[in-house]
Amino acid sequence: MELSFPDGFLWGAAGSAHQTEGNNVSSDLWALENGPGGPLPERSGDACDGYHRWREDLDIVRDLGLTSYRFGIEWARVEPVEGRISRAALAHYRRLVEGCLERGLTPVVTLHHFTSPLWFQQEGGWLSGEAVARFRRYVRAVLPILDGVEWVCTVNEPNMLAMVASMMKQGKREEGVAGAMPPPDPAVADALAAAHRAAREELGTAGVKSGWTVANQNFEAAGGAEAERDAWAWPREDRFLEVAAGDDFIGVQAYTRVLVGPDGALPVPDGARRTLMGWEFYPAALGNAVRYTAARLPGVPILVTENGVATADDAERVEYTRGALAGLHGAISDGIDVRGYLHWSLLDNYEWGSWRPTFGLVAVDRETFERTVKPSARWFGGVARTGVLPAGAVHEEMSPA
Repeated sequence: MELSFPDGFLWGAAGSAHQTEGNNVSSDLWALENGPGGPLPERSGDACDGYHRWREDLDIVRDLGLTSYRFGIEWARVEPVEGRISRAALAHYRRLVEGCLERGLTPVVTLHHFTSPLWFQQEGGWLSGEAVARFRRYVRAVLPILDGVEWVCTVNEPNMLAMVASMMKQGKREEGVAGAMPPPDPAVADALAAAHRAAREELGTAGVKSGWTVANQNFEAAGGAEAERDAWAWPREDRFLEVAAGDDFIGVQAYTRVLVGPDGALPVPDGARRTLMGWEFYPAALGNAVRYTAARLPGVPILVTENGVATADDAERVEYTRGALAGLHGAISDGIDVRGYLHWSLLDNYEWGSWRPTFGLVAVDRETFERTVKPSARWFGGVARTGVLPAGAVHEEMSPA
């Protein structure tokens, strides 16, 4: 059965600055990637050269029939040295905003997507007593270029940021899915919440809708471990959702699920399908995450700011996305206020230490940066143009028109 989505629903694709632009040389992650004995197996380098090829990328989004594009403003480019704002960087990102508007695309702008200026990190990062004031100053610098932007994500996945901070403090590296990581560093979590509120105040003065995005992990109880699941979920997800109460929207970002037993998170079940990230192939994650979020934030509109699958099989990408959208449609049909769906990601980009996991609707040649639109992108564009999720077999839907 075909499933119809509401009129005015945003259909788009997403990316982040560091993962696509290339040569983010003033950032903390660039220093980590390029330092001696660094923990990351691969470096971002030129990435997708998106800093220069953004026009081509926006043309692809428009030509596919999508109506929205999510991109990041890189703090390390805007303020490469503390207190010194780059007018050229601001002008660049303003051109990106205008490029979206000229093409009829709704820009969704992210102010902080994991990376910070290296100087910020060297001055204590989020644990510095000046962190919130520094972030507020950055937001004020960016405000003038946000004219015409309705949706601004202040901080991307603050729960992930705080979990990584905890992991680095313990000298551990991430293994498995994010929800199985150590609990977030409480002080970092508090600082991020304060930074979000400060940004929300600044953005509100300009009439800009703001919210932050949370990595939703779909914690499921195994073996009757409901109490353990709830205890596991509170520091890793729920406390970050609570911060969004009263926001203009909440960004839902869901990919898979995490099973929780009496002793904590469990490994992916034996025999389960896995993605290139090693996560369980679980399209139902999106609908579940939207319902979970809506139950905890009544009255706060939801924007799906990320959902997708790391796979080398494009038919599998369509299969996953169709399953995710079917679950999303069910949530909308039950009255949940969902404003749009942004697929992660537009491009096959740098995945925080590795180029192997390919999430993109568009392939990127690592030598020439040539973009190649995949069949899954054209399938998704068809959904966006019609607002209807088709019911045919995957191979039939992916056949060229």
